[in-house]
Amino acid sequence: MAKVTTRLTDKEIKSAKPSDKEYNLFDGDGLRLRIKPNGSKHWIFNYYRPTSRKRANLSLGKYPDLSLANARKMTLEANELLAQSIDPQDDRKRQQEEHKSVHQHTFINVSKEWFEIKRDEVTPDYAVDIWRSLELHIFPSISGVPISSITAPQIIELLKPIEAKGSLETVKRLSQRLNEIMNFATNCGLVQANPLIGIKAAFKKPQYRTSTILTGLASINLTGCR
Repeated sequence: MAKVTTRLTDKEIKSAKPSDKEYNLFDGDGLRLRIKPNGSKHWIFNYYRPTSRKRANLSLGKYPDLSLANARKMTLEANELLAQSIDPQDDRKRQQEEHKSVHQHTFINVSKEWFEIKRDEVTPDYAVDIWRSLELHIFPSISGVPISSITAPQIIELLKPIEAKGSLETVKRLSQRLNEIMNFATNCGLVQANPLIGIKAAFKKPQYRTSTILTGLASINLTGCR
């Protein structure tokens, strides 16, 4: 006959005293409250891992920060995952990675990491120019956007007003710099592929004056004749 676990009560939890060794109070469905010798009380979900079938513990939180009702709610959610052969620990890691992707791997943070490398490859003045262009035209709109959420249409829409002003060289340089940042993100495993590779096709190309080019060639010829 299966053992029936009597559900815990808040009164029982509050009155639980520490001992020389830690011990558990059981609530059923894998939920237990671990009483430490120092008097702290921690909720634990004990279960069999779907793949290995080995026992494992998932820390849920500390009592009374996590109430009995909320601990039971988390236990129910964990058991629902197990019913789908999903390990609650793996699901927690996935959620943590998603949270990290949103809050840490933002466009501006990845840009800063890229720039730390880029600045050693160019002159100090050019490095300042690169960062200022991003601060002026890019960061105000997408600095907090997760790098994994950046799309080509989003960037094209961002650069179109600059093109409309006739600043085609600025658009060209920003496109190049944005591509470098996204290539960096790809190489770091933050995105699967650079979505901005073909965005230059969406814009007009800068036109250089023929007279300027001819003047430059003439200067080269004259220098060569000396």
